[in-house]
Amino acid sequence: MTENIRYSVEGTLHTIDGVGTVRMKARFATGIDDLWSALTDPTRLARWYGDVQGDLREEGEFTAFVFASEWNGRGRIEKCIRPQHLRVTQWEEESAKHTVSADLVADGADTVLFFATSGMPTDLLWAYGAGWQAHLEDLGAHIAGQDPLDVSTSTGSRMDELDLIYHAMDVVAQ
Repeated sequence: MTENIRYSVEGTLHTIDGVGTVRMKARFATGIDDLWSALTDPTRLARWYGDVQGDLREEGEFTAFVFASEWNGRGRIEKCIRPQHLRVTQWEEESAKHTVSADLVADGADTVLFFATSGMPTDLLWAYGAGWQAHLEDLGAHIAGQDPLDVSTSTGSRMDELDLIYHAMDVVAQ
């Protein structure tokens, strides 16, 4: 778990019928509408996640280039209930689709984000966990008005720390 005065992130790894799933719970010191905007507004996404362009309505398709991982792919918005629920399917290749969902819950002045992504190979689940935690930490930094996480390949980087944490994490079979 990573903690900051302004946000916290907890992650777990799961397999369901042999398919990898990453679940995250993150608390942000901001209102639900602000967090929703940070997750869905292309201008704000570009400050912490990547370049997302296209038809950003339910059943719309988009392209995305994720800055930190250099992931370059496509997606489709499966469900969008503002400001509580978003579910998208993403892929680089048609044969390698995965689902990403975000559920937002207001909790006083804070908002709790329940995040899940599924459809990953189980042998790489630790890497997806580390990567998504880095993305949510970048989201937290954005919300707090800070710079994004340094995911450089230098020894001792935050990504090195996250890789070690998630590589050692137990995977819960369901």
